[in-house]
Amino acid sequence: MALEDQHPQTPSTRVPALASLTGDEVLPCGRLLSHAWEQARDAAAETDPHTTSCPHCREAAQGLAALGAATQVLREQQPTGMSAVADRVMAIVRSEVRLGRMLPLNDPALDLQIAESAAAKVLRRAADAVPWAKAVSCRLTPQDQAPGVHVAMTLAATLDQPLPATADVVRRSVIDAADMAIGMAVTDVDVTVIDVLPTEPGGAR
Repeated sequence: MALEDQHPQTPSTRVPALASLTGDEVLPCGRLLSHAWEQARDAAAETDPHTTSCPHCREAAQGLAALGAATQVLREQQPTGMSAVADRVMAIVRSEVRLGRMLPLNDPALDLQIAESAAAKVLRRAADAVPWAKAVSCRLTPQDQAPGVHVAMTLAATLDQPLPATADVVRRSVIDAADMAIGMAVTDVDVTVIDVLPTEPGGAR
């Protein structure tokens, strides 16, 4: 034999109880906001007399339509949140890869830095200013225990000048450029000649 509930709940009393469990909002008409939104998305809901006549449900449907339009505008203007973040991160990574590591300048109080690629360009130009040499590569490494930067440079040089003398002139030119043009303290410069430049008439290269 089936047992009947002696205290049946009306729809109006069941809805607040359901809303408290789900965290949903109850409209003044007694319907759940989520239900009104579902009805707004469902074309068949036009046959529901309550949905078509209730001002509260119509207002909820209009709010949903406005939210959808605003969301679409944002999607057209920029990528979705995670995609936009990923794009910005990758742009920064690519930029830092091109610039190389950041190196300290000789002013600890201001904590100034310069990108390795920018500093290397200046030092290569200083080496190229020596008539018997041309820079091939330039690598800068910050010192761990002391302020300053170690420079490792490879050169192509002519043979009409002693190579040790050429290396000394290049070394001095690099140190002076680092100090005066960049403001960087260079602890030492390793110079390695890896190629020979042809000597043109008149001693020019």
